[in-house]
Amino acid sequence: MSSPNGRSRPNKRELRARLLTARRARSAPERERAGSAVRETLLELPWLARGATVACYYSVGGEPDTRALVHALWKRGTHVLLPVLLPDGSLDWAVFDGPDSLAPAGRGLLEPVGHRHGPRALEHADAVVCPALAVDRRGNRMGRGAGCYDRALAHKGPRTPAIAVVHDEEFVGELPTEPHDRPVDAVVTPSGGLHVFGPGAALRSGG
Repeated sequence: MSSPNGRSRPNKRELRARLLTARRARSAPERERAGSAVRETLLELPWLARGATVACYYSVGGEPDTRALVHALWKRGTHVLLPVLLPDGSLDWAVFDGPDSLAPAGRGLLEPVGHRHGPRALEHADAVVCPALAVDRRGNRMGRGAGCYDRALAHKGPRTPAIAVVHDEEFVGELPTEPHDRPVDAVVTPSGGLHVFGPGAALRSGG
């Protein structure tokens, strides 16, 4: 694949490997600082502040920390849904009810052990905070390659914003895309805060 200036652009596999390598090099304090900044931005958004149900994820590895965000939403009384990875690669959803409601699930993941609400639970969420390896300026999202969030986001309502969380350097100009890729409505980075995509984004029709 070539860019307009003639330089070759990395394909998805190469770019994903590069991003994962960079994440593995991040220190725990760096991830915590990034998570703290992201959390402050997200908690002030009306879609999370006033939302009765928010789907989120429990960060692992080099991801910006979202565990404190999950705890803060829960302490507010928000109904927080966390993903449960199914054998077929799709996501189910169960409620976070404090640290004791989580159990190890392989790959470093912690998943809720309570009642599962089914893959279509996002239909009833007021906002979806989703992981990403990178997001570009058009709202295209790159995940880890399994496609589980592309399939999950297909179930969210048209007025429910999908908000990705990435490190500053992972908000890029352009990403390679495929037909099955689902864009997000906004991205939050530690230094840049919230960036909303497009006049028709769900974030512009809410609040």
